[in-house]
Amino acid sequence: MPSEENKARYEELQRLSDEDLMSLFQAGTLEAFDILVSRYKDPLANYLYRFLGDPKEVEDLLQETFMRVYRNRHSYRRIAKFSTWLYTIAGNLARSEYRKRKRRRVYSLQSVNRDEEEYEVEIPDETFAPDRHTESTIQDRYIQEALKQIPEEFREVVVLRDVQQLSYEEIAEITGLPMGTVKSRINRGRTKLQALLKDVYPMPEES
Repeated sequence: MPSEENKARYEELQRLSDEDLMSLFQAGTLEAFDILVSRYKDPLANYLYRFLGDPKEVEDLLQETFMRVYRNRHSYRRIAKFSTWLYTIAGNLARSEYRKRKRRRVYSLQSVNRDEEEYEVEIPDETFAPDRHTESTIQDRYIQEALKQIPEEFREVVVLRDVQQLSYEEIAEITGLPMGTVKSRINRGRTKLQALLKDVYPMPEES
């Protein structure tokens, strides 16, 4: 059982900002890292799932993200928001995984016709079985299926904006894109999602 003194110290640490916790972690306070992990593991897992659509890959990428935070803690500079730095790491890993998976998928779908020329065979999307799920679960799966149907460059920014609630400035920094491109991709991604989800789930409108 933790002592009252340790509990009080931990509670005090929990009241600190992300950036203060990172400074303490860089100075050797491991409890600060634990608190950062507890703060971000769920929203980060949600981001990775929405981006990649495969829950089996989420846990590995989540662990790798926090391992990189741990190993590269001294490369963090306080001039950047910790959340932006963290999502940049996770986003790079997710994009890398997506590209690898896409290459594997294309390779596995390639066939050779009678002229020995390669062509790709399209596989139809899986259908849902609504009777197996609650209404909210059905809705969530439709959303995820729709996200998987829009291009990666739109999906990533829409998830960062509408699921993770990050600012345009943070998204631009995370993705390395100009602000105008970020806004354009979000609008185009939302338009594509609205078309796919118009009977299921209305997308939020920007104020």
